Amino acid sequence: MFRGIDEVDWASMKHAYGPADDVPGLLYGLASADPAERESALDGMYGAVHHQGYVYACTLACIPFLFELAVDPGIRDRGGIVELLTSIGGIDLDEDEEDGLDELDEDEMEGIANYAMAAAAVSAGSAVFFELVADEDPCVRLAAPLALATLHERPDRVLALLRERLPVEPDDEVRLALVEAAGRIALRHRRLGGQAADWLSRLAAEAYAPGLRLAALAQLARCAPDALPGDVVRLVSGLLRELRSGPVRAEPAAGKPPAGEGDGPADRATTPTLVGQLRELAAGESAGRSAPWAADLLRTLHSGLGDRVDDRTALLMDQLRSPDPWQRVDAVRMSGGLIRTWRGSYEGLVRLVGVQLGDPEPRLADAASHVLEELFGLAAPAADALAARVAADPSAWVKEWASGPPGLGSAVKALAGLGDARALPALAAALERPEVPHDAGFAIRCLGDAAAPLAGVLRRRLGEVGLDEGAYDRASPLLTGLTALRAGEAAPEVLRVLRGAPEYRGEWLRTAAVRALASFGPAAHCAVPELRRLMARPGTGAATEAAEALWAVTGDADAVLPVLTEGLRAERAHDCLAAASALGALGPLAAAAEPGLRALLSHEELWLGVEAAIALWEVSGRTADVVPVLLSAWERNRHVRVRVAECLAQMGPGGAGSDATRVLRAELLSVRRHNAMDGGYGSHDTYRDEKLLALCRRALPGEAGKGTTS
Repeated sequence: MFRGIDEVDWASMKHAYGPADDVPGLLYGLASADPAERESALDGMYGAVHHQGYVYACTLACIPFLFELAVDPGIRDRGGIVELLTSIGGIDLDEDEEDGLDELDEDEMEGIANYAMAAAAVSAGSAVFFELVADEDPCVRLAAPLALATLHERPDRVLALLRERLPVEPDDEVRLALVEAAGRIALRHRRLGGQAADWLSRLAAEAYAPGLRLAALAQLARCAPDALPGDVVRLVSGLLRELRSGPVRAEPAAGKPPAGEGDGPADRATTPTLVGQLRELAAGESAGRSAPWAADLLRTLHSGLGDRVDDRTALLMDQLRSPDPWQRVDAVRMSGGLIRTWRGSYEGLVRLVGVQLGDPEPRLADAASHVLEELFGLAAPAADALAARVAADPSAWVKEWASGPPGLGSAVKALAGLGDARALPALAAALERPEVPHDAGFAIRCLGDAAAPLAGVLRRRLGEVGLDEGAYDRASPLLTGLTALRAGEAAPEVLRVLRGAPEYRGEWLRTAAVRALASFGPAAHCAVPELRRLMARPGTGAATEAAEALWAVTGDADAVLPVLTEGLRAERAHDCLAAASALGALGPLAAAAEPGLRALLSHEELWLGVEAAIALWEVSGRTADVVPVLLSAWERNRHVRVRVAECLAQMGPGGAGSDATRVLRAELLSVRRHNAMDGGYGSHDTYRDEKLLALCRRALPGEAGKGTTS
């Protein structure tokens, strides 16, 4: 085995963690009789040799040895090796990467070349996967179809093989993999899309098992959505009912594969590797399910349905009424994905998500509270359910973590995010804990004036904060809460923190304290001498923050205008941006700063140009030079749209002009959220998009759009 492995100069190569001289040991580990050693070796291959999908020179050198392992029937866990080869050889460069080759540096060019060589090398050997489709090991058969669909250069032959293999394949999950591979071929090779769609349509319509029909519908949605039957929601709902009536899959004991699986012995070891942890998580997630793979099929289906929001909502609402708690868990999670990506009317769906809060299955209730936490105002239909959940379980008001500070429970945060005063008892109790949850201030900010009764305890706890190296962590949530409440009576306590901030994170702590004082307005007059002292170094972020606060406290424009004008010339763009924003708050009193603001309109830092434009309008009242800058930024960076819309809403249609009206109307007609990302999201994405929609409507009275307003 591994003929020629010693002739490779592994030590001259590198992987993610240094010299690659340990790679031969990993390859031999993949061939080991010890299951723990095999798993550790596979973990090492993904963690170092193919780290985050990267292809190094040593990755290329491994390919022939991985093929040798994949075809040897005496090797266990070969399915994982086939998947590794598929990942190494299956990287596709998109058009943007290909068009930008001239702009890449030497290391980036080497990486691109390695991807290309890996694709060529694995594709050259991919004929072996034809044999592996009929391997005795079901886990190998599970991995081989996708390998063929991804890597083989004759996709027409692969598609024919998939169709031939399906009737004789005995394993249900492998049959699903054959169907998925057909969808992959249709996506990668458009000329075969019609053939694949015809086959998938027959599978979806004929008397096959419900799981196979669901898989076919999912792939149709993915590669040929126009070929889906018109009653797809009714059809999928019926298939889910059939799956619910099937037998519950028998789960193995922890660390052991299900009976009948040929990949690995029954005494598979549990190893402290990422691969092992993922396997254990997957086993726990699928325990007790009659069809643990159905969730993946439904996610594929929803992804394919895309902007068919009404169909997707109806399907999820049907799932949320299922007697099967696991179908409801899946539906809750997919509801979160739908709402944060697409605009629509979700009142009924959210109400049903709220119903799950009362379910005795903890994973279902937890999933529902986490989804509602990210919806803010859109969670209103579930407000009563959230309040009941919070009242019923005080032990869940605060979550403790093995590392890091405690945090509020998701149901408490969701209720506070609605501005619902029924969250007050939970927040009051959290503020009395020895360590205040790090996000308590954020929740108080969401509650707004409803949290006014908490001002006293916030003030007291801030007065108790020791001004040592841990001061920022302890004081930050308290300062955030006091800032939100504009609790001017706490000015002495805030001033103590400002004066005594320690060196460690002291700048952060002083900034938080100064912002709190600014929010207090004239009630923070006792801090005026300290604020004047902080303004002594114009051009710094600290001086700008202090000047902004002094203006809020005293209204003395003459005192702050020189400092803020100097701030426009700060070295850091972030500090310039803060100065521009502060000057805008002065309005016409900052007329002397107009030249400095105008000079920043074309700054390479887009956010700075936007803030300078908004400030220029607030100072001068003129829109001619401002609106083009704002609309250009709108098109260049979607994340700036909320800030731009705030300004356009203040201008109104007459001030903003016809070009702005056209842009705002186009935003209201879009179904996809402006900040939706493929493969990631932020906890405030839905909130920000709903805010954008509300601002667009305010700027265009009488206009309607796709989204709802929180």
